[in-house]
Amino acid sequence: MWLSDATLVLPDRVMRGSIQIEDGQIARITEGPQNGIDASGHTVFAGFIDMHGDMIEQELEPRANVDFPMHVALNALDARLAASGVTTAYASVSFSRNAKAGERRSFEHTSQIIRDLHAARGGCRVDHRIHARFDITFDNAVEVLEQLLDDGQVDLVSLMDHTPGQGQYRNLEIHIRNKATALNISETEARQQVASMIAARSRPQEVLLGNMQAVARMCAAHGIAIASHDDDTVDKAHLMADLGAVIAEFPVTLEAAEAAVDRGMMTAMGAPNAMRGQSYSGNLLAREAHARGLLSILAADYHPAAILPAIRILAQADPDGLAGAARLATVNPARALGLTDRGGLEVGKRADLIVVDPQDRVGLTMVAGQTVYSNGTLQRAARPLETLA
Repeated sequence: MWLSDATLVLPDRVMRGSIQIEDGQIARITEGPQNGIDASGHTVFAGFIDMHGDMIEQELEPRANVDFPMHVALNALDARLAASGVTTAYASVSFSRNAKAGERRSFEHTSQIIRDLHAARGGCRVDHRIHARFDITFDNAVEVLEQLLDDGQVDLVSLMDHTPGQGQYRNLEIHIRNKATALNISETEARQQVASMIAARSRPQEVLLGNMQAVARMCAAHGIAIASHDDDTVDKAHLMADLGAVIAEFPVTLEAAEAAVDRGMMTAMGAPNAMRGQSYSGNLLAREAHARGLLSILAADYHPAAILPAIRILAQADPDGLAGAARLATVNPARALGLTDRGGLEVGKRADLIVVDPQDRVGLTMVAGQTVYSNGTLQRAARPLETLA
């Protein structure tokens, strides 16, 4: 099958041409039109690889204490991802110290979500993988994570600490205001809650380091990539690099991002941050990191539909234009995560690709050459080559 006469966003350039798909792979890429599906006016990207998406927890519990079955939640998320152009998705699920037994983000609840998701992903539209977010203050989750790794249930691990006053929540005043708004409580009440959380999560530094070292050893033994999370200082970036982290997720400050890049780590930031031009937490802007050459990967974070418009915005300032911006959601995450069979429009790669229509909407998504989403805008009928000349 040929997709003919489209704008092709290759890893190193953009060209007008056609792409042939055979046996689930990209067989040929040529300049000019071919006999096949007329894609003139459309743009073809490699499928987006999202290494951090928080959406599965929201689908499973759309409101507090309202639980949806995995097959309902995953099907809804799967369709949403395909419609957003995501062809490989790392579902981000968390182990949190604050959760009580059986509650969302407790080690019992999260480990069961991971196992259920792993079992259900085979029949999905896109390639779902599992990103376990490990709260370094949560000692009891170390053993649970080890068992999940032993059982082959986890594909990526990030080390996080959401204790207010550092990391993502280093600006306490912004955090308190956001919490008051989200919970519809006064700032005084929110301040009391934050103070209680800091006290409850306080752990000796040697314990935190021991937890991180234990997880790092387990991941190394299983060949699982490690990401840091919310690095806010140079020292923390260096510590994460020393532990073997290959990705610095959502660095909070420019200095931390610079240190991570200096140590050979890729930085990942949220597509909503890049699209909106602002950080919800008042931290480093994705556009600023990109302008300084410090942004490697765009992640959905909490909204996969933000990836395509974020690429369009960053392309305006990228030294390599659209090709360079697209690498943030294709080539770069594939390299960071060891996905050698996908990540770019290249002959021999898996035919994971998206076709964007003239209105800049995802019109067609393919995974391994199979259509998993269509909005009906791409003309299906082939027309003779001579009519395209």
